[in-house]
Amino acid sequence: MAGGKLSPRQKMVNLMYLVFIAMLALNMSKEVLSAFGSLNEKFDAANVSAESMNASMLQALEKKAGEDSHFIQAAADAKKVAEISKEFYAYIGTLKSEAIEGVEIDEATGKLPYEFMDTGAAIDEGWFEGDGYSKKGKEIVANFSKYVADMKGAVGNNSKLKGVLAEINAKFTTADVKDGEGVTKMYLDYHFKGFPAIASLTKLTSFQNDVKKAEADIYSILLGKAAVEASSMKNFTALVLLDKNAYYQGEKVTGKVVLGKYDANTKPTSFQGPGKLENGQAIISLTAGGVGEQKINGKFTFVQDGETIPLAFEGKYVVVPRPNSATISADKMNVVYRGVANPISISFAGVASDKVTASATGLRSAGSGKYIMNPGAGNEVVINVTGTLPDGSKVSDKKSFRIKGIPGPVGTIRGEMGVVKGPKSSLEISTVGAKLVDFDFEVGLDVVGFNFKVTGQPTVVVPGNKLNAQCKSVLAKAGRGDQVTISEIKTKLVGAGSYMLPRTAPVIYEIQ
Repeated sequence: MAGGKLSPRQKMVNLMYLVFIAMLALNMSKEVLSAFGSLNEKFDAANVSAESMNASMLQALEKKAGEDSHFIQAAADAKKVAEISKEFYAYIGTLKSEAIEGVEIDEATGKLPYEFMDTGAAIDEGWFEGDGYSKKGKEIVANFSKYVADMKGAVGNNSKLKGVLAEINAKFTTADVKDGEGVTKMYLDYHFKGFPAIASLTKLTSFQNDVKKAEADIYSILLGKAAVEASSMKNFTALVLLDKNAYYQGEKVTGKVVLGKYDANTKPTSFQGPGKLENGQAIISLTAGGVGEQKINGKFTFVQDGETIPLAFEGKYVVVPRPNSATISADKMNVVYRGVANPISISFAGVASDKVTASATGLRSAGSGKYIMNPGAGNEVVINVTGTLPDGSKVSDKKSFRIKGIPGPVGTIRGEMGVVKGPKSSLEISTVGAKLVDFDFEVGLDVVGFNFKVTGQPTVVVPGNKLNAQCKSVLAKAGRGDQVTISEIKTKLVGAGSYMLPRTAPVIYEIQ
């Protein structure tokens, strides 16, 4: 029963049933009960390992789906399987908890007292009623059947998974069972009624292992099936890869045409188009036409398994006139803010970044077409740009940006805004801060002062960002439900000298 060419997992399952038989023969000896406990631990360990492995395969499928459309359906099916498996695995976990209800962990070993779990009253009394199932028993049978139906609904249209679905149906069918004496018994009666609690617990843990195995088998097949589809030459796409997307009129258009999944060992037998074959790819060389959109098209021919497979391709490029205006854009938004380093990208279409210069008050270069703007006084700043073309001629342009101050921040206690709740002891040691809401820049804010007001008490003016002794004295008179208002918060921008931000919104602390 445990020999032959069986997997380690199947050998473990078979061994469990051998121990079952031995237990009956030895009249529930403590050694046999301990053996069941050991098997349960091994199943638990295997389930933890399977959880990690299944998560890795699911992640691999999702990643593949983002890279290759052939994996999209496989990833979608796998996600359904993951949700169904997680739900059913957790349900079996609740049954395990009920099976050992009232059994306490041995403090010395940190484990269940396997040798004393020789009865299964929790299951016998909870799952059965007379000669039939109780309400709980009917619920269990319904959940087992639902798991089988849900798995078929998720991947039943995939012929590659018929074997896995058949195995799931065989392991989780709740049909009546004939025992060794030919007596027909209900499913739960045959598997659980009258058995020791530790035996039932181990059986349930093995069911969880079956769920994890089925999940792993499906992921493995989905990964393999999608990979086969992706590797077919019929599914490849020919791509036009140009050295540039736009060219000056009369300029050479250069680039190459390759397969979507280029492989040096996968070479076309012929190529029709504006270029020639070199090392499995087509090298393009032609002269750009008039201004506007132009097309490049042709065809690769491959031979796969004796069959000629044509792959047509078509690409487009745009011919633009020589540049006479610059492209200037704020990386964050359409304005620049006083007090922060505003990133600016400046370029001329068709002009290398090292041939472009820009100037403005508060502007400095950050290399490769990137600049930093620290605006000063006023409401507007003008950026002037000059580009040097390959023939030495120059083009210039300029653009204006509005200068705005940083919006007013919101006060915080313990980093929380609005109405913050907690005990007085927490407020006493908390820091008053400020936060910029929905502001696209990372800036540092310092609170240098605030007003502290407890309901019914005089206002305390506080320097710094912590409660002082006078605040704590006033706070001591507050009771549960009283609100403390922290207002007139004075906020400075880190690194901006004495520049103070606009009025900071107050924060309220409700004493619990």
